Amino acid sequence: MLMRNEIKAAIEAVLFVRGERVDLDELVEILEVPLLDLKEIIEELIEEYNKIKRGIQIVAVDHGYLMCTRPDYGDILARMEKTSQKRLSPAAVEALAIVAYRQPITRSEVESIRGVKSDRVISSLLEKGLIEEAGFKPVPGKPILYITGSEFLRVFGLSSLKDLPAVGED
Repeated sequence: MLMRNEIKAAIEAVLFVRGERVDLDELVEILEVPLLDLKEIIEELIEEYNKIKRGIQIVAVDHGYLMCTRPDYGDILARMEKTSQKRLSPAAVEALAIVAYRQPITRSEVESIRGVKSDRVISSLLEKGLIEEAGFKPVPGKPILYITGSEFLRVFGLSSLKDLPAVGED
């Protein structure tokens, strides 16, 4: 059995290596620590990071955790040369907003709202991991349903979809 500080170090290692959200149940399985104990230790670790204002932080995202940079350093990080940027076109932002607020939604429903074909935009959002397929709508033709995924939450700094601003909010 790992000691408390060893568990914290192991959590950091797993989150760092994964580079994306790790589900809480997966952490329980990997670390072999009871769920309630693990949640307590992670919350303690998050407090420690926040208290000492490190350049990185651990955030709770959609029943999991992820290690990411602190938003305070966004200006500094923006000065770095980027090997691949995930810039979104206005059309992609529009389609992503529709999916975020109306999910689950089909491509044709997105097109109906936007008033234009959206095949390429949907493909681009899928490729970037901002949306994902979530089954099929139980209607003739069984069109694919799309939802936002954990990458959407991470990119926009949200813990859950409940953090989305209300429609019409500035």
